[in-house]
Amino acid sequence: MAIDVTDATFETEVLARSEQLPVVIDLWAPWCGPCRTLGPVIEKAVADTGGKVELAKVNVDENPMVSSAFKVQSIPAVFAVSGRSVVDSFIGALPEAEVRAFVDRLATTPSEADLLVDAGDEASLRRALELEPDHPRAVVALAELLVAAGHQDEALALLARIPDTAETRRVGALARLASSESAATALREGSIDARLAELLDSVKSDPAARQEYVDLLEAMDPDDPRREQHRRALASRLF
Repeated sequence: MAIDVTDATFETEVLARSEQLPVVIDLWAPWCGPCRTLGPVIEKAVADTGGKVELAKVNVDENPMVSSAFKVQSIPAVFAVSGRSVVDSFIGALPEAEVRAFVDRLATTPSEADLLVDAGDEASLRRALELEPDHPRAVVALAELLVAAGHQDEALALLARIPDTAETRRVGALARLASSESAATALREGSIDARLAELLDSVKSDPAARQEYVDLLEAMDPDDPRREQHRRALASRLF
């Protein structure tokens, strides 16, 4: 059975739940014809896994923060999340066979690398990447540990192995921000708003200021309403 997820429940019903089993997120809208075609197909494919995969449906018209977090430009947009990381995705109403293959990949028995990632320590994560060098969850988890340990360059090189996602952007932003004393202070002291205000006048002419501004936005909680306000402020200065 599909769960209707909102901006307010996304953390609990998708991200937290994805630590236990894969969650397929179907971003749709009532006016979208292809969404109505895809919906029953993906619901049946998920139901046929016998509980190994869950389905979360997000109405993008009513939940702009979720669609913004995934940078959705067209719908239907479908993302698979496991261990809080996006592990697969597709756009558009695919044929039933392709949708079923997408879901079935998520329902397979965890690999040795998957189990090592679940352990979460650095040695296990490095071993996982020896087995599967592009394992998305292992890359993001190890990169986050490296940032915390002060190894920003290694973290960024690691993230470059896999496609861009909300999680890779967040961890990459933290890696770059750790090299800036002003940004690191803003994160530590919770003064991000003040730091963004300082940077705003320079974002159009100074690439470094613009990158720091964007990175600070990525480091903010996706559900924080201030994030969208600061995005609009940036857009108004750039365009």
